[in-house]
Amino acid sequence: MFSTLRTRVSASGTRPDFWVLGVTSALLIAFVVTALASPTWVGAAVDASFAWSAQWFGAYWQVLLIAMLAVATVLAFSRYGRVRMGGTDTPEFSRFRWVAMVMTTLLAAGGVFWAAAEPLAHYTDAPPSYADQAGGMEGAAVALAQSFVHWGFPAWAIGGSLATLVMMRGVEKGMPLRPRTLLWPVMGERVRTHWIGAVVDISCVVAVVAGTVGPIGFLGLQVSYMGGQMFGLPDGYGTQAAIIAGLTVVGAVSAVSGLNRGIQLLSKANVWTALVLILAIVGLGSVPFIIDLYLQAMAVHVREFVPMALFRSDQQWLGYWTVFFFGWFLGYGPMMAIFIARISRGRTVRQIFVGATVAPAMVTTVWFTALGGTGIWLEQQNPGSVSGAYEADGLPAAALAIVQELPLSTLLGVLMVVVTLIFFASTLDAMSYAISSSSMHEGAPPGYVRAFWCFGMGIAAIALLLVGDGGVQALQSFIVVTAVPVGLIMLPTLWTTPRLLRTMAIEQGIVTAPSSVSAQVGDAEAATEDGAPGVGRDRLAADGVR
Repeated sequence: MFSTLRTRVSASGTRPDFWVLGVTSALLIAFVVTALASPTWVGAAVDASFAWSAQWFGAYWQVLLIAMLAVATVLAFSRYGRVRMGGTDTPEFSRFRWVAMVMTTLLAAGGVFWAAAEPLAHYTDAPPSYADQAGGMEGAAVALAQSFVHWGFPAWAIGGSLATLVMMRGVEKGMPLRPRTLLWPVMGERVRTHWIGAVVDISCVVAVVAGTVGPIGFLGLQVSYMGGQMFGLPDGYGTQAAIIAGLTVVGAVSAVSGLNRGIQLLSKANVWTALVLILAIVGLGSVPFIIDLYLQAMAVHVREFVPMALFRSDQQWLGYWTVFFFGWFLGYGPMMAIFIARISRGRTVRQIFVGATVAPAMVTTVWFTALGGTGIWLEQQNPGSVSGAYEADGLPAAALAIVQELPLSTLLGVLMVVVTLIFFASTLDAMSYAISSSSMHEGAPPGYVRAFWCFGMGIAAIALLLVGDGGVQALQSFIVVTAVPVGLIMLPTLWTTPRLLRTMAIEQGIVTAPSSVSAQVGDAEAATEDGAPGVGRDRLAADGVR
């Protein structure tokens, strides 16, 4: 089979890669059909696989994420930070539009519901190492700081730093905008047609499809619940399916319209609607409390960042929180790198790090403080007002309880639903673009491939809703299992990225090296490229919307 695979993969043309497209589609269909036929068995299998993955790879993921953040930080603020990526000096998008599009790759996965619920969960049931600090302002600061660790710098550094830089350098040298390019510095040009490259692409696509379909289905459940509680709408399968279908159509139309229109417009809408929601919630709550809490939480975050990120004493708690999130985000890593690489041409290493890691992480902390911090404030004013709903009905209940405790609850509720829908539509849009790029031999994916993945993920989510909440949650948890191979794929970026940046720094005159050293570096990269000099310097430009 592998010999056949090698001959089928072509280094030229823009037709779909039917190995990647076919295998990933078949795996998704098989999962959905099996879940429909035997939901109990699928749930048990996913739970067992999840437990095994968390036990054997949880510590590795924690160390890997911290190491990636550390290496990226050092590179960004060293002399290599001035290296300009993408083979051009002119960024394609303005800074605001660029950061707005970057934000669509991950924050929507947390969006409204986790931002409202996780800080409250850690406040009412403190993390194991901080049980003696539960309650009061101290406990609230710890709760938010723990949320910052899960959704902050490590999460954004996965795809917005080393992997993005390797991807951009590889594409500049003629490699395709696909996950397999992450192994280009290790395997050279042969990864383009080698069966290992196909396995890498399939593994990464499966991981991000699972991690996107799960939240799409979850969104249908949550918005249906909120509509039923607020407006008396029927909270059933029909409403849930209709919500997902509408979201899928919006995402598909946006994806087909391209980066310069659809994704850009949705990402800008994300920023402004989210800002309005934050200002409204904080303004109707307690501004002094939120400011004080944010400052204290950031102090705890700085002081306790490493202990919180590398905590290993309670396996059950880790599987529910830190390891789950780190595995989930790691599964998104290669696709985040593809998308961010595509929109970051012309920016320096330092600009990419600040704009794709630091800025989104800081925005995330503000977002979590505004929603989660307001929930904690309401809980302190009236114990049980938010936590009771969360314990009874889960994530959407926490967000809805916060809104219902504030003035203008109906207006805020509508705004919250709108923000949530735009968040997920933009993420579906961005991920379908990245998945489609991974399904092509090279070049920009045509509109029908992007639409195929949008509709495919939407239909899968609707089908899994027939199983109930358990089917969607099983697929959402399955991404932690798929993060096992992805974690191995991302590992080499720790040492290949510095080497590639050194070569580029010499080429761009940022680093002056003796002639012998310069020749050795050039020879090393030429050997890595395996005889493909001068090919594809403008490949990122060619991968634009056609």
